[in-house]
Amino acid sequence: MMKTDQRELHDYISETSEHADVQAGSPLPLGTQEKGGGVNFAIFSRWASRVRLELFDHPEDTAPARTIDLASRRNRTGDVWHVWVQGIGPGQLYAYRVDGPYKPAEGHRFNFNRLLLDPFAAAISRPPLWDFASALGYDPLAPEQDLALSKLDNSRSMPKCVFVNEPFEWGGDQPLRRCWSKTVIYETHIRGFTIHPKSGADHPGTYRGLMEKIPYLKALGVTAVELMPVQEFNETSVTRCNPQTRQPLRNYWGYDPVAFFAPKASYSSSGGLGQQKLEFKEMVRAFHSAGIEVILDVVFNHTAEGDELGPTLCFRGMDNAIFYMLAGDKRYYKNYAGTGNTINANHPVVRDHILAALRYWMVEMHVDGFRFDLASVLGRDGAGKLLANAPLLERIAEDPILRDVKIIAEAWDAAGAYQVGSFSERRWAEWNGRYRDDVRRFWRGDEGMLGLFASRICGSADIYTNSGKGPEGSINFVTCHDGFTLNDMVSYRYKHNEANGENNHDGTDANFSENYGSEGETTDTGIETLRKRQIKNFLLTLLISRGVPMLLGGDEFRRTQGGNNNAYCQDNETSWIDWTCLERHQEIHRFARGMIAFRDAHPVLSKEQFYTDAEIRWIGPQGGLPNWADPKEKQFACLIQEDEQRALCLMFNAGVDVVSFGLPPALPGARWYLAVDTSREAPQDLSAAGEEPLWEESRTYRLSPRSSAILLARRTEAK
Repeated sequence: MMKTDQRELHDYISETSEHADVQAGSPLPLGTQEKGGGVNFAIFSRWASRVRLELFDHPEDTAPARTIDLASRRNRTGDVWHVWVQGIGPGQLYAYRVDGPYKPAEGHRFNFNRLLLDPFAAAISRPPLWDFASALGYDPLAPEQDLALSKLDNSRSMPKCVFVNEPFEWGGDQPLRRCWSKTVIYETHIRGFTIHPKSGADHPGTYRGLMEKIPYLKALGVTAVELMPVQEFNETSVTRCNPQTRQPLRNYWGYDPVAFFAPKASYSSSGGLGQQKLEFKEMVRAFHSAGIEVILDVVFNHTAEGDELGPTLCFRGMDNAIFYMLAGDKRYYKNYAGTGNTINANHPVVRDHILAALRYWMVEMHVDGFRFDLASVLGRDGAGKLLANAPLLERIAEDPILRDVKIIAEAWDAAGAYQVGSFSERRWAEWNGRYRDDVRRFWRGDEGMLGLFASRICGSADIYTNSGKGPEGSINFVTCHDGFTLNDMVSYRYKHNEANGENNHDGTDANFSENYGSEGETTDTGIETLRKRQIKNFLLTLLISRGVPMLLGGDEFRRTQGGNNNAYCQDNETSWIDWTCLERHQEIHRFARGMIAFRDAHPVLSKEQFYTDAEIRWIGPQGGLPNWADPKEKQFACLIQEDEQRALCLMFNAGVDVVSFGLPPALPGARWYLAVDTSREAPQDLSAAGEEPLWEESRTYRLSPRSSAILLARRTEAK
């Protein structure tokens, strides 16, 4: 028998291992990964002819400390370019240059003069000034700039990617997995929530500043925060000035991402060289500790690279023809998002990229859900056609990693798609834009709204039944970041967007708002009384409706934007939450908090099913059924059976006259108690659970004009 020599494993490894400080690397995973004393870098580019990795010492550096050219034969596997570099540690700055055909008419826009961001970068540095305009770098002598290959280097105006691979102590943190029926969403902006000088935050405008307000949010009663975009974006991309003040306008909302994986650096109080990732995690951990979920507003429908005249920052320079939907003349971009370009979301490569980003935010960053901006775009194929069973939408809904996260669609886009009630499969919840409009119109006093309003408070069965969804599929809202605040909806008949520098042409005209006698702020006590009553009507309606309520941050204490209904570029006191409003409008704040508590105390209002005939009975002002067919009818009531012990009588009067409702008999042995009446002065407008006063007139209830009320029937021993 032949003898086999035994060799020590350590020696064997030493003899056979590659010892160079730069090695071929691996095509997986894409992005960066710490491995064996170094870091593996990998990017996708099908049409590239060469790739260069550049390492930098400082964010402001224009020249790299080291360059590494990737050879096609050694550093390429299929369409993935990769390299392993020894000695790379946390905080290392890097970027790419990618060469290939520059033929815009064929869809290719490679330019080796452009420094590019890694599409998988977990953090982006903060340069002193991200000069978006100079990043264009086109030759001013070229007659058609988008067809001219610029030879200008953009490294001075470009941020750098940051390698971050830190261990983080989550302390056992896990997703909260709160069911929809127990969810109350609060939409807000990380910077705007605490940047106002009166916010009282020690770290204003940051993740840490938002953490400081967690006790406030917990006391309010909300169970989830929906954060406007935190994916890295360029706040200096707006090049106009406010025509009234001549101050530069800024990209405040952030619906222009440049990196899908990177949390916004300027929202970090700790620094922008990777600290933003750690601080974001601290924020999520703190919210979870308080029992509040974190939902991200994500933008996967377009990027900040804009149209054919836009800058080359990332995807365009990596593989323009794959990442974007191109027009018949491939020099141009399809524009279903209304921003210049559209992500080619159902291309397999792009689909995998979006799924990887979602998994990253869920697994690595512990977020609980996502609201997808202009989600209908994600259901279009490469030619722009809406797909019946869009692969990306199905993958998101069925992905085993994402199975427990909340997924919410803004079920429309800028090209005419409107899919509210029919968006993808049951697991997708939807922003219910019809709820917003119908509730606004009912309380404004529009004719013909009675039946529609009744359907909205019952979960919108007319919208969702055919798609197999229940009321939990409806994210109910009266206001959101896009449009008037609740205060402005009852204070302005027209939008006032002059400060945006677009001649007041931007923003919707379909506000369904009313000023009740004076445009804007007023000292007229009668107008102010009516406005407060209408605000309470909207809050009550939102929080008694089946479906998932979403409150716009600041509406609970009458935040105003001065009538601006499209404040995307107003990084100033127009958009910032003014915390002095909390002191001035304590009555509204108390009412909002009380109605959230009322919803929680009466689970029948939030069941994840539509009402049955046994649960709800409709009542007109004269008894019997409401006259649904009469367009002038603006009043009705309903009796909701909670259980054997309790029932609710909800009454609504959007008219201008007092209405007397005949009350239905209470439960055997029960009596009526007054829980809420929006026409009454505080604190009689709302009573805490168990403290509702007995309603002595058990047969009728006189409801004031433009008011709503709730009576509670309970047996005496059930108090």
